[in-house]
Amino acid sequence: MSPLLITALALMLACLFGWWRQTVTRNAGHVDVIWTFGVGASAVFYLAVGSGDIWHRLFAAGLAGFWSLRLGMHIWRRVHGVEEEGRYRAIRQHYGGRVNLFHLFFFLSQGLLAWLFALPHFVIAAHPGGSQAMLVAGVAIGIVALAGEAIADRQLQHFRQQPANRGKTCRSGLWRYSRHPNYFFEWLHWFSYPLIAWGAPHAGWLWLAPVFMFLFLWFVTGIPYTERQALKSRGDDYRRYQNSTSPFIPWRPRS
Repeated sequence: MSPLLITALALMLACLFGWWRQTVTRNAGHVDVIWTFGVGASAVFYLAVGSGDIWHRLFAAGLAGFWSLRLGMHIWRRVHGVEEEGRYRAIRQHYGGRVNLFHLFFFLSQGLLAWLFALPHFVIAAHPGGSQAMLVAGVAIGIVALAGEAIADRQLQHFRQQPANRGKTCRSGLWRYSRHPNYFFEWLHWFSYPLIAWGAPHAGWLWLAPVFMFLFLWFVTGIPYTERQALKSRGDDYRRYQNSTSPFIPWRPRS
């Protein structure tokens, strides 16, 4: 059986199980965990069964595996055993009795997206070997991106754990230079794989990964929702933060 078909079936089953669980727990936030682990598991599977250059496969598997494990566990700790996040509560209120039908299509669509975002690793798995400079560049960007995202998440978590910061906006560390440094480094991470795949058949298509990730973060699931929620909960304090701080790419804050 084709590796592409195996991952498609596995992701579909995982999403159907996640959908069933949310009908019991009334918490659809676990779909983000399924997406993250689904991408990582599919990527590592492709690279494990591939026949391409071993060094390209090993480095790509290391980046994808670490990214998936760290981010998946971070999201799991955020959504498991707590009240459903605001965006999913809003969906539940909007659809009412039809929400489970909506979530069925939503969970399956996230499985499809996970399958698509794992495709760069299918290309890398067949890499015949080539430019070592591009391999080093891709791995270096990946390491910087993974470290930056982990640092940003940890800084925000530490800020939120302080009772005195309740209702305030984090302006320390990386959050002084970007309103969403975690999203920026998540986007940067997806530049690693086109560089690692440089010279492989169909590698040019992999540049669509950072393009689509940017579109999702900027227009769909990332910044728009986060900004709306921040304005609701922090009001004028967050508006001042918006006026002084870059929305995405880290940059010197405005006075």
